[in-house]
Amino acid sequence: MSAAMTTTAVELTVESPEQMQELGRRLAAVLRAGDLVLLTGALGAGKTTLARGLGAGLGVRGAVTSPTFVIARVHPSVSGGPPLVHVDAYRLGGGLEEMEDLDLDVSLPESVVVVEWGEGKVEELAEDRLHVVIERRTGGAPEEEADAGEADVRRVTVTGVGERWAHGALAALART
Repeated sequence: MSAAMTTTAVELTVESPEQMQELGRRLAAVLRAGDLVLLTGALGAGKTTLARGLGAGLGVRGAVTSPTFVIARVHPSVSGGPPLVHVDAYRLGGGLEEMEDLDLDVSLPESVVVVEWGEGKVEELAEDRLHVVIERRTGGAPEEEADAGEADVRRVTVTGVGERWAHGALAALART
């Protein structure tokens, strides 16, 4: 279990929804079948926008939209890569036990599994995983932020947990 203790992190500033989607595309370039990605952030932070970019980067079929009411959607690849399993655990209160009905452990080896609101619920699925935390930038008065275009600015921290991410795979994300 010591591999799970290895972490590496990259912090980025994202200034628009288009940049969030582009970050998703760049992140998709380092993902492979078996990868688990947890997306954390407040409502409206950009989790689904990032997932949309992941879908574009992975070359999957279907519009990547919030799966809040269906809990999970599978997007098959149209480019020969792994499918994207996009899960929204927002309405699920329990931990892994409640997630078992989704069979994520069965899907994980051949898919990229992205779980919005998954923190504290699905970490046990994989020792190696990515945690992506999206935070709105705060600072001055709201009117100052709006005037300066700060309303869309996000700080995104991508943390790789486990041996899979210990060797610089996330470095490509830091480029602008």
